[in-house]
Formats: sequence, C-alpha cells, structure tokens
Amino acid sequence: MKKTFKLDELDCANCGAKMEAAVKKIDGVTGCTVSFMTQKITIEADDDCFDDVVKQAVKVCRKIEPDCEIIVK
Repeated sequence: MKKTFKLDELDCANCGAKMEAAVKKIDGVTGCTVSFMTQKITIEADDDCFDDVVKQAVKVCRKIEPDCEIIVK
C-alpha cells in the first residue's frame, strides 16, 4: 500500500531528509519520500502492517521536528 500525507509546519528540507531516512528504517516500510516543496510525505509499506507503520512514522517525525505534524485522516 502506498499513501501520501500532508505535513503541517515542516520548517526545513534537512529535517525532511532526516524524517525520510528514519521512516525507511521502520520494519515493513518498502519506501518513503518527503517533499519539502509540497509539504508531503509518501509512505509505502506492507498492507497488513500499514496502520502500525503510519503510527510509528508519526512518532519518529515528531522526535525529529516537534512542531511538524503528519495529517492522517
């Protein structure tokens, strides 16, 4: 499964790159891209664990950029 989420208040491209690298290390993730220009994160992971991956991605990104929020609907 592959989904794109909006990032709220991503302040710098370097933080986006750190988020991308950290999310790629989560078990079950097959791909991740963060676009600073569009303020979006695309996560690609196995269908059976996708919800857990997204929850872990939110926590990881919060540690890197405390003011940034992944908008999960």
